[in-house]
Amino acid sequence: MSIFNNKVCCGGNGCATPCCPGPVGATGPRGPMGPSGPTGPTGPTGATGPTGAGLESVEEFSQGTIYPRGALVYYNGALYQANVDDPTGTPGTSADFNLVTVTGPTGATGATGPTGATGPTGSGATGPTGATGATGPTGATGPTGSGATGPTGETGATGPTGPTGPTGEEGPTGPTGDTGAEGATGPTGETGPTGPTGPTGPTGPAGSTLRTAAAVSDATSTTDIVTQFNALLTSLRDAGILQ
Repeated sequence: MSIFNNKVCCGGNGCATPCCPGPVGATGPRGPMGPSGPTGPTGPTGATGPTGAGLESVEEFSQGTIYPRGALVYYNGALYQANVDDPTGTPGTSADFNLVTVTGPTGATGATGPTGATGPTGSGATGPTGATGATGPTGATGPTGSGATGPTGETGATGPTGPTGPTGEEGPTGPTGDTGAEGATGPTGETGPTGPTGPTGPTGPAGSTLRTAAAVSDATSTTDIVTQFNALLTSLRDAGILQ
């Protein structure tokens, strides 16, 4: 007989013939805890949130200024924060501002601490000598000392005159002076006597006799000018006046 699935099995070959259920056995002891599993991977870092207003951004409240939500302002000794964009009213009386802190009274000044010990004297090199200061003004003249002035001594005798020194060398000749201005022109002399008449020269050859040219009538029109001019030239050539 054996036990299978909380049932008593009858028969000599295992669980061929099931029989009625047997009693439930006692619960066995808890087994040892198994080892911890590996740590899972770290999740991604979340986005950085907006930077809050710091005390370094606090300014004195100014009426009419447009403040963003979260801005910190000082007003009447207290610190306020705007809870809306472009708040209205004044801090302390407007719901658009939240009181953050109240400035307390200034504490009493603490007692002065004891004076520290004097440090050792330095051994550095002596600095250069400073420039000489300006000379001070001359002091007033002191009074004349007392006592009589001694007598004036006698005048000594005049010594003899020394011999005359030798004559010095002759100096160089000075430069030639400028040429004087030209004198005025003298008066014109009298006209001389007329010379004798010269001999008569030989008689020259007889010149040609000028002939009279034939008369030419006046031109009567512009077309007649050329004809009459040509006739005049012909007449002058015939008279020998023109070649």
